[in-house]
Amino acid sequence: MTHTNKGFALLIAVIFMSVMLAFALSISALALKQVTLSSSAVESQYAFYAADAALECVLYFDQKSDISLFNYDANQGKQTPPSLPCGDSNTSPSIQTLANPDVVIFSYPRVEFNTSPNPRYCADIKIYKYRSPQAPTKYSTFLFAQGYNVPCDTVDKVTSGASAARFAARGLQASY
Repeated sequence: MTHTNKGFALLIAVIFMSVMLAFALSISALALKQVTLSSSAVESQYAFYAADAALECVLYFDQKSDISLFNYDANQGKQTPPSLPCGDSNTSPSIQTLANPDVVIFSYPRVEFNTSPNPRYCADIKIYKYRSPQAPTKYSTFLFAQGYNVPCDTVDKVTSGASAARFAARGLQASY
């Protein structure tokens, strides 16, 4: 009597363990992707909050304050640009007039927000002021805020090529 079934139970056990290991690895990879996705969603939310805070600050100083910071007449030549007291910085802008003198662009780079106990967040702001309403929506002011989930010095290092840090950036716009 010969035993040709030797090792059959061992073969079944090895196949079963291989399937279970493959299943466990695929579940682990899926869980890792979910954790990465959820953490990037949180970081994206911080960038959105920075953009929202910057946009709200600009809206306040353009619409709600007694003296609008952004009344600039392109025909008056260069004026001292108004500083923007938003966040933890009093940022001075650059003013651009394009070939079309009917539009003036106020650029406020790197406005920083310190949200203690959280780290600092950064935003860039651009304000486009038009002399006459623009078609098709008839707006004369266009605002754009780009928020970042990292401090301004980190954004500067990445844009200059000195660092390869990763960060989330989210933008908001308003026109009226």
